[in-house]
Amino acid sequence: MIDTLGDWAKGKDVAVACFYFNYAAKKEQSPATVLSSLLKQVVGGLEEIPAKIIQAFRDQKNGIGGRQLGLSEVVGMLQDIPSSRRTFLCIDALDECIAEYRTKLFDSLGQILHKSPSTRIFLAGRLYVRDEVEKPFAGRVVAISITPTTDDMLRFLREKLKEDTTPNAMDQSLEEDIIKSIPETASPM
Repeated sequence: MIDTLGDWAKGKDVAVACFYFNYAAKKEQSPATVLSSLLKQVVGGLEEIPAKIIQAFRDQKNGIGGRQLGLSEVVGMLQDIPSSRRTFLCIDALDECIAEYRTKLFDSLGQILHKSPSTRIFLAGRLYVRDEVEKPFAGRVVAISITPTTDDMLRFLREKLKEDTTPNAMDQSLEEDIIKSIPETASPM
């Protein structure tokens, strides 16, 4: 989806910024870190960086130890920038975000949406975070459940098995067991 959105935005005055939650780095992926990453991508696509942003980063750099911008500062910048152009903020693997961080992240995203009507947010994650997403964005969210079909899983497995770099490590029987058992035991999380 993100690739499709990025391809669609090429040549248009549209910003697309993405963040993928990594399960192995959960504690390091605070709302401020996530939104700072998105801000960096949005600013990177501008022809000219707004003076307000340059000054904020200079001020933080000159602080003790080169402090990072706070969450409220990043939210303010993300509210200001997209007001002049359509912006898509995409966050994937939301279920890998620590629950307490999700609450702050949703609040911050809600603030951005409130002041930036041209911003759209695309969130992806496992089914169990859906209620958490729908609550803070009540009336402003379209939720779509996507569940792979057995054919999707089989196609994926066959492609991955073709890419096996050690084909002699698996015999026909093992390959058939994999093709049979994975789709049978797979279930949406």
